[in-house]
Amino acid sequence: MQDPLSEVISLLRPQATSTKLVHASGSFRVCRDDVDAAFYCMLLAGRVRLEVDGHAPVHLSAGTFVLIPAIAPFAVSNLTPPPPAGLVSQPVAAADGIVRLGASDTPPDVEMLVGHCSFGSPDAGLLVSLLPDMILVRDEDRLATLAAMVQSEVRADRPARDAVVEHLLQILLIEAFRSAEQPDTTSALIRGLVDARIGPALRAIHAAPDHAWTIHELARTAGLSRSAFFTRFSRVIGVAPMGYLLNWRMTLAKHMLREGTHGIAEVSDKIGYGSASAFSTAFARHVGAPPREYARGAAAG
Repeated sequence: MQDPLSEVISLLRPQATSTKLVHASGSFRVCRDDVDAAFYCMLLAGRVRLEVDGHAPVHLSAGTFVLIPAIAPFAVSNLTPPPPAGLVSQPVAAADGIVRLGASDTPPDVEMLVGHCSFGSPDAGLLVSLLPDMILVRDEDRLATLAAMVQSEVRADRPARDAVVEHLLQILLIEAFRSAEQPDTTSALIRGLVDARIGPALRAIHAAPDHAWTIHELARTAGLSRSAFFTRFSRVIGVAPMGYLLNWRMTLAKHMLREGTHGIAEVSDKIGYGSASAFSTAFARHVGAPPREYARGAAAG
């Protein structure tokens, strides 16, 4: 039987959509808010500041690999001295294929391998939602070795260079996942998704969390009797079907409340509650605080 990490990687099917070797000198700040794929960066030399929406800034030093599985705007800048307020640098692709930031007539202070990757799985959104928002790996020799190989291929003009880079980056991403601890819930979800009976029911729940699901409906989706479905779901996932549905709805509700862009009535509607008062009661019982109090606490934090 495959281990859970092999299964999640197999399900995610990571693919490198782009990769660039970047040299930067002096003050620079590059910002991206048009991202449509996961972002990764391997710092080869120097130090930088990484800012990702919704997270405290992170300082990266040589040998650090960072992967942002979920799509989010980000900015990368030099550390000392900090760039002037409002500075936005324009990357310039040189004839040697290296992208340059900041001063182009001085040796680089920073060298990094950056790029984007996509996940080919139809369940990618579901799986990514259970991964850490940011996977940060420092001083891992295997990652450094892989990054050096990618760097060599990017700079060389060898036959099949793009195919080699693609495969090396896939291995680099797998090593990053290996180095990061996965939440226990991910393993349970993986077991459910690969189960021929439970998988369809899980996908139905996640596709329509606002639907008034019943055990009978979910059992029919799984092609099982109610009792057989209840027993199998509870054994594979570790929680009863209606308990899982409640947990997922509350996970979605907490995410929307933290964003601060949805009113309580809208959140209630999106996760299948008939009224805001019924949702508020269920949320307070499950989370330990009413929705408004939870949202205020999230905004203050």
